[in-house]
Amino acid sequence: MMELELPYGRTPLRLAGDARHIDVLRAPAMPAPRAIDALVADALAAPIESKPVSALARSGERVTLVLSDSTRNEPRAAFVSALRRELPGVRWTIAIATGTHGPSPLDGLGIPPDLPTIINHDGHSDRDLVELGTTSRGTPVRVHRCVVDADLVIATGCIRPHYFAGFGAGVKAIFPGLGQAAAIRMNHRLKTEVGSRAGIVVGNPCRDDLVEAVSFVTTPTFLLNGVCGSDGHVHAVVAGDRIAAFARGAELARPWFTVRARPAPLVIASDALPVSATLYQASKIAAAAAPLVEPNGELVVVAECADGVGPLEIVNEAILRIGVLPRMPAGARISLVSALPRELVEQTLVGYASSIPPIADRTLVIPWASQLICEATS
Repeated sequence: MMELELPYGRTPLRLAGDARHIDVLRAPAMPAPRAIDALVADALAAPIESKPVSALARSGERVTLVLSDSTRNEPRAAFVSALRRELPGVRWTIAIATGTHGPSPLDGLGIPPDLPTIINHDGHSDRDLVELGTTSRGTPVRVHRCVVDADLVIATGCIRPHYFAGFGAGVKAIFPGLGQAAAIRMNHRLKTEVGSRAGIVVGNPCRDDLVEAVSFVTTPTFLLNGVCGSDGHVHAVVAGDRIAAFARGAELARPWFTVRARPAPLVIASDALPVSATLYQASKIAAAAAPLVEPNGELVVVAECADGVGPLEIVNEAILRIGVLPRMPAGARISLVSALPRELVEQTLVGYASSIPPIADRTLVIPWASQLICEATS
């Protein structure tokens, strides 16, 4: 008998079954990470295809520092502290990159209290947005004016797999991070393209569109990105040019997250907070694990969803219908094990499950699934 604790939400969920039928799929083990402050300092001392950040803004100039919102676990305090040391005399604006999420809780983001200019971006409001153009794929580029009113924009974030943009971070901090929600949805339609998949950077239509969108920003930019490992810790930091530094980080990250397995009739996939907080976020679990489900099989997503589904129509139409379900093989279905009531789950495009189904055949169990790049083998 095998017993596992699956990441689920506020507490883990236990799974027991015959070990002969269970394959647990995990990313390669990672060594203990170095201290984040040392990683950041080393990256800033050796910027990639860029001058040092200290040479990009003079005392008194306006610098917009973009930080991720509360849906990401990131070392924001370390980023802020190191950058303030590099640029001691500038006028800081902290912009919280919320994309389509709406304003973020600010507690715990690591923003020092003596930095009073904080923009908690609301992409659903057109106030303070400026229009910069339209990409060749038809995405209107509308971003918060703090991007164009600055003398320097510093984009931070952590590089980890993203189910249709290849990897998170990079230019995503600026757009979609500080973009208009309606414009972001135009870009997100590209998730239906074959190349818009986790781990793909070159030739990814969604990522290419974002890079083109941010090319309309004429303000000088500098990138400071952590590179996460599959254990959730930052194992490297890259800094410098927004394209070249990101490419280096993605190259480092790809083998840390890639797993391969033969598809199975039953796949049980889970993840921890903040991914498991809502179905909106937990859909990433399904998108990551979908390649490992056999035709006519079942994918069981294990996520507490203590904060609910999210915007129901957006979850159903903009995420599940066009971003997740097309990745599933013929005849396969998705079930959700969560704390949500049956009547609410039945309003979504996934099935309700009160518990994990009995394990009687070959089963793949994928803890931390949204963190992985899952590839099928024959």
